[in-house]
Amino acid sequence: MQNQSFVTEFVLLGLSQNPTIQKVVFVVFLFVYIATIGSNMLIVVTIICSPALLESPMYFFLAFLSFLDACFSSVITPKMLADSLCERKSISFEGCMVQLFAGHFFAGAEIILLTVMAYDRYVAICKPLHYATIMNWRVCSLLVGVSWAGGFLHGTIQILFILPLPFCGPNVIDHFMCDLNPLLKLACTDTHTLGFFVAANSGFICLLNFLLLMVSYVAILFSLKTHSVEGRQKALSTCASHITVVVLFFVPCVFVYMRPAMTLPIDKVIAVFYTMITPMLNPLIYTLRNAQVKNAIRNSFGRKIPSGDE
Repeated sequence: MQNQSFVTEFVLLGLSQNPTIQKVVFVVFLFVYIATIGSNMLIVVTIICSPALLESPMYFFLAFLSFLDACFSSVITPKMLADSLCERKSISFEGCMVQLFAGHFFAGAEIILLTVMAYDRYVAICKPLHYATIMNWRVCSLLVGVSWAGGFLHGTIQILFILPLPFCGPNVIDHFMCDLNPLLKLACTDTHTLGFFVAANSGFICLLNFLLLMVSYVAILFSLKTHSVEGRQKALSTCASHITVVVLFFVPCVFVYMRPAMTLPIDKVIAVFYTMITPMLNPLIYTLRNAQVKNAIRNSFGRKIPSGDE
C-alpha cells in the first residue's frame, strides 16, 4: 500500500531541550551505551569461546539474549546520543520507519527468547532426566529460529500499521525515538480504532507472555519441594536472575503498550529504562549470580582461578 504522507522528516524533541541537560544526557548515556555493548558482547564472546558453556542450552540462549540486547540498544541509543549534541533533532521518514521496525524486531525476538528460556528452566528443573532429550541442539536451534521469525513478524506488523497512515501536518515528536503512539498522534486521520489494534498486537502480547512466564516460574518453585537443599538453592538462584530480567523488560513494555494510543510525559522515562538501562543491567544480573560465567570470563583473560572460588 502506497503511503500518502506529505511529511519527509520528523523532528524529535528528545529527553530535554535544555542545552546543559543535553550535555549531561550525552555523557551519561554514552557511558551506558559503552557499558551495554561491552558487557553484552563480553558474554557473547565468553560463551562462544567456552565449549563447556556453549554446549548448555541455558548459556546458548543467554548468548543470544546478550546479542539481542546489544542490537536493541544500538537501534535507539546512537541516534539519541547524536541528537543530544544537535540543536535541531530530526529523522527522515524512511529512517523513522527503519528505527520503528528494527526496535520492534529485536524487542519481539527478545520477548519470545525470554519465554524460551523460561521453558528451558522448567524442563531442566521439573524434568531433569529428560532434559538432554527434550532440549537437544535441533530443538534449541529451532527455538532461536522461532525467536528471529517472531521478531520479524512483529516488526513487520508495526510497519503495516503505520505506513498507510497520512502524515500531512505536524511533524514534531515529543520523544527521543520513533514509536507507535507518538506517530499515531501525528497522523492526519482518526487512529482511535487502530490504537486498539496496536494495544492488542504489542501490549496484549507482552502481557500474555509475562503472565505465562510468571506461571511457569511459579510451577518451577512448587516443584522445588522435592529437591535437595543444594539443588533448591541453585535452582532458586538461576530462576531469580531470569525473573528479574523478565520483570525489568516486561513491566515497562506493558505500561507503554497495554493502553489506548496516547502519550504521557512519563513515557520517555519508561522508554529510557527498557531501551537503554535494562540491556545494560541484564549482563550484570546474570554474571553476578553465576559462578560459571564469571569463571569463564576470568579464564578468557588468562587469570588463574583458585580451587575454592565460589
